[in-house]
Formats: sequence, structure tokens, C-alpha cells
Amino acid sequence: MKQLTKTEEEVMQILWDLGEANVASILDKMPEPKPAYNTVSTIVRILETKEFVDYKKEGRGHIYFPKVKKETYSSASMNKMVNDYFNGSFKSMVSFFVKKKDMSVTELEAILKEINKDT
Repeated sequence: MKQLTKTEEEVMQILWDLGEANVASILDKMPEPKPAYNTVSTIVRILETKEFVDYKKEGRGHIYFPKVKKETYSSASMNKMVNDYFNGSFKSMVSFFVKKKDMSVTELEAILKEINKDT
């Protein structure tokens, strides 16, 4: 799966939240300072080219919607991060966050419960 830039991901997050939207609606949900309308329109067209977004015609405009589910992209991104930075080891990734104190014992226990529930 193709990787998205930070700005492309930002637009996708908005589309995943809204389900479908025109460029103006996407722009409304973006934080300040807002980019130009044409910039958002260009990003949406890039997402369309990358096959993350499709559209339906509505009047003279387009309503865009995600073709890729958020969960699918999240999973692919996490797998890429684990492979690129932790030699494919989720154990190494969790260990990294525990050592950096970015994860509490309670959070680690919750993760272990989730893992055990799924096995």
C-alpha cells in the first residue's frame, strides 16, 4: 500500500471522520492556518490518483469518499513502522515504548489482555 504524506493523511482523517465531503467541507474541518481551497483540491486529486479516494458527481461539483478503510491503512502503516524501525518485531516496539516510559504498566497490562483475548 502506498504511503501518504502528512497532509494527505490529514485530509484522509477528515474524510474517514465525515464519510464523504466536498472540498469546501474538508477545508472547513482543517485547523488554522487553513490552506488555500486549490491546495486542498489538489491533495484530494492526488489521493484519487493514489486510489485512496473516489468521488460521485453532485451538481457541478464532486463529493469525495474514502476507498481505503482507516483500519486497513492503519494496519499497513503500523506494519511498515515495525518492519522499518524494529526489524519486524512487535516485541521490540513495545519494549522501546516501555523503556522510554511512554507506556505505563497499566497500559501494558491492557495490551496483554487484548492479545490474550484474541488468541
